[in-house]
Amino acid sequence: MTQYLNFEKPLAEIEGKAEELRAMARQNEEMDVEQEAKALDKKASDLLVELYKSLTPWRKCQVARHPERPHCQDYISALFTEFTPLAGDRNFAEDDAVMGGLARFNDQPVMVIGHEKGNDTKSRIERNFGMARPEGYRKAIRLMEMADKFGLPIITLVDTPGAYPGKGAEERGQSEAIARSTEKCLQVRVPLISVVIGEGGSGGAVAFATANRVAMLEHSVYSVISPEGCASILWKDAEKMREAAEALRLTAQDLAQLGVNDRIIREPMGGAHRDRDAAIKSVGAAISEMLAELAKLSGDKLVQQRRKKFLDLGSKGLAA
Repeated sequence: MTQYLNFEKPLAEIEGKAEELRAMARQNEEMDVEQEAKALDKKASDLLVELYKSLTPWRKCQVARHPERPHCQDYISALFTEFTPLAGDRNFAEDDAVMGGLARFNDQPVMVIGHEKGNDTKSRIERNFGMARPEGYRKAIRLMEMADKFGLPIITLVDTPGAYPGKGAEERGQSEAIARSTEKCLQVRVPLISVVIGEGGSGGAVAFATANRVAMLEHSVYSVISPEGCASILWKDAEKMREAAEALRLTAQDLAQLGVNDRIIREPMGGAHRDRDAAIKSVGAAISEMLAELAKLSGDKLVQQRRKKFLDLGSKGLAA
C-alpha cells in the first residue's frame, strides 16, 4: 500500500476512488467500472505530473525521506554481485548504520560503502536510522584503505540525516572519526564515486562524499544541517523548516549550480519510491558512466582532481 506524503493527499483521494471502483467490480462481476476507473487514473497521472514538476525544497526533503524509497541495501542487492560484507572497525564495535564490503559491479571488483536506514521498525532501530557512530566511520576508513591497497574503485551510497549526536558517540570521538574519514577520501589513489540516494546530512555525509564524482538523485537533498535543525537555531522555531529549506539551497538542482554535485540522476515521475526498479537502474547507469570517466586517470591525477574539486567549491556560485 502506497504511503502518501502530506502534499499528495489530493492524489491519494483520486487513486483511492479508482481502487474502490475496481474492488467493487471484483465483488460484483456485472458492474462495468473500467471506463470510470481509467478516467480517474488519467486524472491521477496528470495531477502527479503537476505536483512533481516544481517541488519546493521542503517537499523535496519529504520525498528524499520517504520510507519506501530504495535504500543502500536495495541498491547493493540489485546492482552488485558477489557482495561480501565486511564488519567492524577493529577497535570498538560493528556499526549497523554503515554497511560495506567487496563486490563486483558489471563484473569489475569494487568496494561499496553506504549508510543504511532500515525498512521497518525493527531494522530502523538496529540501523539507528542511518545515523552512524564513530565506529561506522572508522570501518569506512578501514575499507577505503583496503580498496586503495588492492586498487579497487570505491563507490559510496549516501543516505543519512547526519552522524549520531549521542553522548557515547561524542565520547568515542565522533568529530575526529568524521574528519579522518573525510581525510581518507582525499588520500585514496583509486576512483571514488559517491551517490546521494536520499538525505545527505552534514559531516556524516561529507565523510563518504568527498569524491571524484558526486551524483545526486533528482529529489535527494544535501546540506550542512536539516531544515528543522536550522530553523530551531535561527528562528528558535522548528516549524519554520520550509523557510530554512529554501535558504539552505539543499536540492540537487541548487547544488549543481554551486558546483557541489557533478550529475543529477533523473527519478521516475513521483519519486524513486513509485518505481524502485527504474530508479535503481538509473543509478547503475550513472555509476557505470562515472567509472568509465575515471578509469584512465592515474592515482596522482585522481587525488589532484579530487582535492581541486573541493578547494574550488563555492567559486562557481560566487562567480554567478
